[in-house]
Amino acid sequence: MSKLDDVRARINGNPSLGKKMAKYGAIGAIVAIPLPFIGPVIGATLGAGIAYLRRDKA
Repeated sequence: MSKLDDVRARINGNPSLGKKMAKYGAIGAIVAIPLPFIGPVIGATLGAGIAYLRRDKA
């Protein structure tokens, strides 16, 4: 089982984690809108990553 499969299993096993990742991803994309071209993509990725890293704290 690869690391990617482990991440997918954690997200599918915990629906609230997926919701948090979507919420943080949207916030990251909105904050990064002033950056041209790739800013919203990076912001969304960072936001979802932050939510994934904080998954055990909530």
